[in-house]
Amino acid sequence: MSSNDTPETPSEPAGLPADSPFHNERTDRDEAQQYVLPLVVHIEKTAPPARTDALRTAARAVLVMLSDERSAGEGEWAQVMRDWQDARIRKVVRRARGAEWRKACALPGITVTGESAEVRVFPPVPLDGWPKELAKLQVSGTDLDDPEPPAAPDLAGPVLWLNPDLDMSAGKEMAQAGHGAQLAWWELSETERKTWREAGFPLSVSTPQAGRWQELTVSGLPVVQDAGFTEIAPGSCTVVADHPALRR
Repeated sequence: MSSNDTPETPSEPAGLPADSPFHNERTDRDEAQQYVLPLVVHIEKTAPPARTDALRTAARAVLVMLSDERSAGEGEWAQVMRDWQDARIRKVVRRARGAEWRKACALPGITVTGESAEVRVFPPVPLDGWPKELAKLQVSGTDLDDPEPPAAPDLAGPVLWLNPDLDMSAGKEMAQAGHGAQLAWWELSETERKTWREAGFPLSVSTPQAGRWQELTVSGLPVVQDAGFTEIAPGSCTVVADHPALRR
């Protein structure tokens, strides 16, 4: 599993507002205390989740955390969520099994279940202040595969499109999918968010053909570009967040 810190861009691609925190140049956000959103995926040796389902579940976990009442207003997680979003938008994916997973589940957070995947998302923590139960979990060492070719995406609903030219670990892609889901969430109206939330945050994750990918990156949809801290080059475009309400 690998981690990703924050999607950023050295220029302003289509779909990325000028005031977005997803950029490459140094800003005031770098002077703020830096936080990270921890995600832990449950991987037992004998029954690992399917890769695409893990990506979908990680993206849904980010949306569940963003929309939880504890993350808003005067909720118990609201301040740390604001602090996290005021700095770089970092996410790190780690893996756990057995007793490690049970200990992680005892910490405050939310477990989101997919078809075969379980992902627990936790309130943001300082970069150097991880709870010991999470700090000792592995970031690398295990990857995931799809035992069968993934089903075609539901084009009538939200789709997170992955760059077909990048070779990323499952953990890296989970973090990127979470970034894409967050960008889509930020762009939606309150009514559109409510509708998506009440439906259970349905979404697809898919890798398009190269020609289609190029069309998507200039379509005006939100684009995730990576800071290049792990695995891929800075400025790499990783995900296009496609939501029906955002299609022009």
